[in-house]
Amino acid sequence: MDKKKILLVDDEEDIIKMNMLRLIESNYEVISASDGKEGLEKAEKEIPDLILLDVVMSSMDGLQTLAKLKSNSKTSHIPVIMLSGVGEKEALDRARASGAADFIDKPFNGDMLMEAIKRNLSKS
Repeated sequence: MDKKKILLVDDEEDIIKMNMLRLIESNYEVISASDGKEGLEKAEKEIPDLILLDVVMSSMDGLQTLAKLKSNSKTSHIPVIMLSGVGEKEALDRARASGAADFIDKPFNGDMLMEAIKRNLSKS
C-alpha cells in the first residue's frame, strides 16, 4: 500500500516540525508550506491525499487559501482539515461553508489529529 501524502500548511515553524515528526512516525509522506501561497503551489504540484491548513497566517490566511483550493479543479477534491488557535465559531462556520472537511482547535493532542486524519482519509 502506498504511503498517503499530507500537505501541512502553517506559518509557525515549530508547529510544522512537531506535526511533521508525528506524521512521518505514523508512516505518512509529508510535505510542508510556510504560507498560503506556497501551500497552493505545492497542492497543485504534489496533489496530496489530505491538507492540514492553519487558519491564521500572514499574507494569505487559511480561509482564503481554502477558497482557492476548492475553486481549482486540480485540488478541489482534496480533503482539508483546518487548524485554528482562534477557537471562534465564525471561523469554523466560514471554514465549513468554504468546503473544509474538518476543523481542529489548537492546541490539540496528537491522538486527536491522527483520528481526524484517518477519518478524513477513509472518506476520500
